[in-house]
Amino acid sequence: MSTKTKQGSEPPASRTKKFGKGEREVPHPSQKAKKFYPAEDENKPKKVRKSIKPARPRASLVPGSVLILLAGRFRGKRVILLKHLPQGILLVTGPFKVNGVPLRRVNARYVIATSVKVDLKGIDEKTLEKVGQEGYFTREKKQDKSGEEAFFKQGEKPEKKKVASARASDQKAVDKALLANLKKESMLFEYLRSSFSLRKGDRPHEMKW
Repeated sequence: MSTKTKQGSEPPASRTKKFGKGEREVPHPSQKAKKFYPAEDENKPKKVRKSIKPARPRASLVPGSVLILLAGRFRGKRVILLKHLPQGILLVTGPFKVNGVPLRRVNARYVIATSVKVDLKGIDEKTLEKVGQEGYFTREKKQDKSGEEAFFKQGEKPEKKKVASARASDQKAVDKALLANLKKESMLFEYLRSSFSLRKGDRPHEMKW
């Protein structure tokens, strides 16, 4: 007889068997544990219970405020905050003509906000929206050289990175408006050009930023 049950019918019941003086319930063959198990554990997707909450910027991180970068290639440089991006990312610039820092995204955790403010009047909002898009800072895929060409290129100097003309024009447009506003305030050029560093005996918790 087959052990399969029809849909809607009751599952097969177990039966009792006598073993000497005692009794024991014997499950139906369909209820017995499987003898075969997979050799490797099956991967199950992890349930994520946490919901992604929108990042709340600090009160001191106001567009136009001067920030000090604490990490990355330009650590110690002073930059101007242009715009807040999603997930706690900030869009900043040096400007490039003043201290060499281009339009760049930085994490809000790795900056110190100062009390110095710069007027952002004259900057094109469309340019900032274009720069703030997700795919703006993605690198272009390189075409890998293969075969004899790659072999003979091993000892040569690496080629210089070429900046895209669109990004260069956006940088010039933003810098032009910022430089006009910086000229109105005295000592702002020197302040942005100088790098921040701590020396022996400095107490950062007592400093006024």
